[in-house]
This record gives sequence, structure tokens and C-alpha cells, in this order.
Amino acid sequence: MTDASHPAATDAVEYTIRRKVFKIFGAAFHIYDAEENLVGYSKQKAFKLKEDIRIYRDESMDEEWLKIAARSVIDFSAAYDVTDSRTGEMIGTLRRKGLKSLFRDAWEVLDENEHTVGHIQEDSTLMATIRRLTDYGWIFPQKYTLTPDGGGEAIADFSTHFNPFVHKLKVDVHGGNPLHPFVPLAAGILLVAIEGKQG
Repeated sequence: MTDASHPAATDAVEYTIRRKVFKIFGAAFHIYDAEENLVGYSKQKAFKLKEDIRIYRDESMDEEWLKIAARSVIDFSAAYDVTDSRTGEMIGTLRRKGLKSLFRDAWEVLDENEHTVGHIQEDSTLMATIRRLTDYGWIFPQKYTLTPDGGGEAIADFSTHFNPFVHKLKVDVHGGNPLHPFVPLAAGILLVAIEGKQG
């Protein structure tokens, strides 16, 4: 059986992340591969001042394989360190661009040495404005692109799908991904966990 949650960096991979919208005491995330196999599960506690997201193999939560942890308590420009739980290796950081994200969601991707290696950007300022300032934003689901620092071909695309009960995000990681293979997935999880709270 292919280990879909641990792809090689050169692989093209597709994930779907689902989070139930109406969950009072926290949020549960399910991560599926392109064949709809469950490859990851996370259960967040409600009202946490400091995000600490643990991704497990399945709902038994016996095997943790990814950790995404905020460096500080509630922070508009928070940085989230991504760690491979199997090795304890810190493999990257995702940092939200606070003020810029007021108008259009934007993130920086840093490597393990704190060097900027990529950027995540919401699809357009116009669409972002419509989503934030009108009652019809749900008609235009959010889309994001992860590109290398300095420009070039997209590393991954993220697209939400409207559903009144489940927040669903599709993550398409393109072949030849130069980042650690867990980093684009971690970005998708944060887009659902952090940006998803705005919807």
C-alpha cells in the first residue's frame, strides 16, 4: 500500500482537507488522498490561545506524524513551525503577513534556517474584497497559490469548495516540489484552521 501521507518531494500529490463547520468544542480535520483514503486526522481544542495542531495517521490518534505549532499566543502575524513528528526535525515555518492579510490573505514560507523560500497568496484583491465586504462572498470560494521566492512556476494550488456544513480545501502539490513534502500540506491545514475561521 502506498504511504500517501509521506510522499517524495518530486511527487505530484493531491489532498482534500475537511473540517466540520458546526463543531462547538473545537474542530476536527480529516485529510484524504486523491483516492479518498484517510491519511491524516487532527482534533483541535476550542479556545486555545496558542495553536498547536497535531496530525495523526487516523482517528485512533496513536501515531503522530506532523506538528504545526505557533511560536506565540494570539498574534496577527504569527509564525507556525512545522515539525516532522517522526524525526523531531523542524522542516519549515509558515508566517502570516498580518496587515497585508486584512485585505488579501498572504503568508511567507521559511525553511529550517529562517530563509524565505516561498509565498502563499489569495487569488486576487478584487475577489478577496468581495469575500470580506459583501454578503455574497460565499459565491466565490477562496483560492491560493504557493510560489517560490523570486517567482516561477507554482509549487501548489489550494482551492476551497463551498459547503454549508463542511469547510473543504483541495491541495494540489505539483511535481518537482522543492520544499519538504509536508510543508504544502501544512500550509493547507493552516489555511483551513486559521483563515477558515474568518468565513
